[in-house]
Amino acid sequence: MDEIKTIGILTGGGDSPATNAIIRAAYVKAKNYKYKVVGIKNGWDGLVNGNAVELKREHVSGILDRGGTILGSARINPFKIENGVEMVKENIKKFSIDSIICIGGEDTNIIMHRLSQYNIKGVGVPQTIDNDINFNDYSVGFDSAVEIATDAIDKLHTTASSHHRIMILEVMGREAGWIALYSGVAGGADLILIPEVPFDYDYVVDVIEKRRERGKDYSIIVIAEGARPEIKNTHIEVKPGLSNIAPAQLGGIGNIIAKEIEKRTGYETRVTVLGHLQRGGRPTAFDRILATRIGIKAVDLTHEGKFDFMVCFEGNIIKAEPMEKVLSNSKPMDLDLYEMSRIFY
Repeated sequence: MDEIKTIGILTGGGDSPATNAIIRAAYVKAKNYKYKVVGIKNGWDGLVNGNAVELKREHVSGILDRGGTILGSARINPFKIENGVEMVKENIKKFSIDSIICIGGEDTNIIMHRLSQYNIKGVGVPQTIDNDINFNDYSVGFDSAVEIATDAIDKLHTTASSHHRIMILEVMGREAGWIALYSGVAGGADLILIPEVPFDYDYVVDVIEKRRERGKDYSIIVIAEGARPEIKNTHIEVKPGLSNIAPAQLGGIGNIIAKEIEKRTGYETRVTVLGHLQRGGRPTAFDRILATRIGIKAVDLTHEGKFDFMVCFEGNIIKAEPMEKVLSNSKPMDLDLYEMSRIFY
């Protein structure tokens, strides 16, 4: 095995609270091994366009509680850029990077896995508020996003009850409804709609009407942006992808459901879209600890020569699984928890 002297760190895809905590932990652990650490700017774009800088202790000092990422992020895929892989290889050589710690969601880490076939060494770190990376009970950023969404539900309860309205909270979740489910259960939502379970408008109206019969003249509905009705097997798309690199942006399903509820019931229905608020702000204590443990493990894997592995968190244990195994399927939804949530409707 070639000796590791320099580790590159990048953060790709959507940012989340506690990303900086991963960078901080990885840097400190790498320095314990006497490695040089290079911060790659703006995800894979930094290795396509040669934008990187050597990290120093002052760069990671005081960032444990700071949201976002000091390295910047972008949804860039070198495999979709002409000569992109060659540019990545050239810049890896330029910055003398021996191995990469790739922090991000499924799309970002799939690139790392594919690059391993070109003899580019690296390990993956699961960071996504969607919480859809397999073999991980929690991905970094998920707990913080759930806390933000739960706080929004708590606040919507007061105005919903005061004005006797139906309040819809639309949260992130393109293909996975983890934020909607966890925040909905924690916030006492009266109905939760997720992408994994197509919904029926008759059922939605029935839940609202039965609450009215019980004297509850308001309802809180939490819905993931990728949720869809049974009559359509498509997402609501409000803005196409800007290129063949960036994914299409989803959203708007909350407003569509609101109009349908008003048409069928006559009840005033309002929509709140949390959007990027879920990605911002200070990370929770849980996320900070998880990020620290995961960042340290990523450097340990590098030191041990376990490349093309993903750091995983299961049963409060930090371990590693081959990236091919982790990325072959998305994390299955906890349908038992979803069914449990329905008893409160």
